[in-house]
Amino acid sequence: MTRPLFFGPGEAVRAATPGSVFALGGDEGRHAAIVRRLGEGERLDVSDGAGYRIGGVITAVGNGTVDLTVEVAGQEPAPRHRLVLVQALAKGGRDEQAVEAATELGVDAVVPWHAERSIVRWRGDKAEKGRQKWASLVGAASKQSRRSFVPEVHAVLDTPRLAAWAATVDRVIVLHEDADRPLTDHVSALLAVGSPAATSTAVVVGPEGGISEAELAKLCAAGARTARLGPHVLRSSTAGPAALALLNHLLGRW
Repeated sequence: MTRPLFFGPGEAVRAATPGSVFALGGDEGRHAAIVRRLGEGERLDVSDGAGYRIGGVITAVGNGTVDLTVEVAGQEPAPRHRLVLVQALAKGGRDEQAVEAATELGVDAVVPWHAERSIVRWRGDKAEKGRQKWASLVGAASKQSRRSFVPEVHAVLDTPRLAAWAATVDRVIVLHEDADRPLTDHVSALLAVGSPAATSTAVVVGPEGGISEAELAKLCAAGARTARLGPHVLRSSTAGPAALALLNHLLGRW
């Protein structure tokens, strides 16, 4: 069984070395000691959220704190191929479901998108509150899936800003039911020329009503390509995770 993972302050986690004692406090320490009721002799991992992980055995448990005698410590390599999910805001929590599943599947960053047909809107103060809520989901899903890298959650973008952002990514693939080519063709064409250098691929998922023709034109003008996943139309909560699972396999991340 894999060891439970918690997150600690970056500087303190990176300063830990085998043989030292790391004190896990704050919300994470309370979760380990009070909620999980971990005890002396049990093992756990602590990460800084940026790939540095320490692991060891619990030697003392206090009122909301856990002392860990470090046995191993080191930086985990980042994936060679970076995956990003651009998820349109959607009603009924479907966008949150997609973000949570994408995190468990190894996505490296998440970009909230105000699509034309998005019913949910993040305006004014809601924009930062919405981003923070997604960040909280991402953090919890990273802990559950034992990930030492916590995906970044970007500020929400409208379509013009998304098109500008798309120009900074190696590949932007818009999932669309009317696309001429399947997602597998795009990746197969890339791999056919040999082992590519480190790359970034963004998958764009529309809202419940789909992506408008005007939005599609703007994104394609910025270099995006369209792709379909299969013969059926997937929900906004399903399309992104399905595409990420396929890309993980095709790009050799799994």
